Amino acid sequence: MSFEPKPGLVIRFDFLWKEEESAGHTDGRKDRPCAIILATKPKEGGIRDVILCPITHSPPHEGESAVDIPVKLARHLKLDDERSWIKTHQINTVEWDENRLPFGVVPAHKGQWVFGQLPQSMGKQVFEQVKANLDRKHLRNVRRKNDLYFKEARQNTKEVDSDKEPEKNHSKGKDERSR
Repeated sequence: MSFEPKPGLVIRFDFLWKEEESAGHTDGRKDRPCAIILATKPKEGGIRDVILCPITHSPPHEGESAVDIPVKLARHLKLDDERSWIKTHQINTVEWDENRLPFGVVPAHKGQWVFGQLPQSMGKQVFEQVKANLDRKHLRNVRRKNDLYFKEARQNTKEVDSDKEPEKNHSKGKDERSR
């Protein structure tokens, strides 16, 4: 199952914050709504880069930027009733294969892969804030490569199949997460 990533779509993804990556995590602490703000054209082999911004209940702190999501839009997207922001100072860049969903994308609701679409004006506002952070060198990006996850999964399989003592995986898993 796959769908075409389009700017403005809100999906559920295990967003990895830069500080989590720096602490050795390889996946996000929790699955959360994220807005797709850019999807490149597919390269040779059908893989494209998709840029996601996280949606969170935490208001922006000093030095952070975010777009406030109006309550009416949050209800339309079937998010919860708490106030939410699209953080624009951190992004995940994900490799998206046209024939397969990237690791970390999960259904938004039972039987649905997306929460919905942001209004075009809000999508543009989010994009402009991300671009401004990039221009000021304030943008924190975590590149999420699918081959990293598949390599790690293959390595874990090899460890189980071998006669030697398995090496410990030092990445922190979802069972240790809460945010």
